[in-house]
Amino acid sequence: MNSAQGDAAIKPPPQFWYDIPYGYAQLEVYPSAERMAELAREVLALPDDVRERADEVFRLYALVMYEMQKHRVQGCALGLHPDERDGAAMSVLTVSSVDSPGVNPKAVLATLMASGAGETAESGIVPVELPCGPGFVTQFVQRPVPPGGSPVDGEGGVDETPVWRGLLAIPDTRSSAIIAIQLVTPSVHLADDYRGVLVGVGRTVSFTDPALAARTGDEPPEPGSAAAAVRSDFG
Repeated sequence: MNSAQGDAAIKPPPQFWYDIPYGYAQLEVYPSAERMAELAREVLALPDDVRERADEVFRLYALVMYEMQKHRVQGCALGLHPDERDGAAMSVLTVSSVDSPGVNPKAVLATLMASGAGETAESGIVPVELPCGPGFVTQFVQRPVPPGGSPVDGEGGVDETPVWRGLLAIPDTRSSAIIAIQLVTPSVHLADDYRGVLVGVGRTVSFTDPALAARTGDEPPEPGSAAAAVRSDFG
């Protein structure tokens, strides 16, 4: 289960916890200044023929992590699994929290679904029952355009590779926030499998610190506490 490690001055304390699936390697979204300096030294020590490329990757990593921090991404993991068609299937899993101040997030998602957005499992918003409470899944296939490119429109256009994107939204009524678990992969033919992975991650989400749970065991939450309020809210 993920933990709140790293530079406490940069990384906010987690408000929820979850498990990383098999085959995924978690990235350091909030690397410490010491860690970044160490990586820079390792890049400078590389041979000339690979240093320039490694420097480009390092700068891209720093930029991507900065953008993730701005969007309150709590965790990001890269997945690599065997695929009989392409040899290997790659995917990116991100977990973040989106504020909805002054609004009940569960009511917002329920209203969207009632409006007709959840008519089918192939598109729209579909409810799922999770151990931590209700969740809402949406999935679709996109054809993203690389930066500086344009959609294919005849000769000279940019080839668009379709990607499958699944999103699981879990309302956190304790803080009027919505937990967003997103999974993206170019292996569109494995959409059903990745949807199962997405929902599987959602089933591990907990609002209780696992370290605290290990100390208290299975004792019921104290009446009037935040834990009791969460249990009451989600039934």
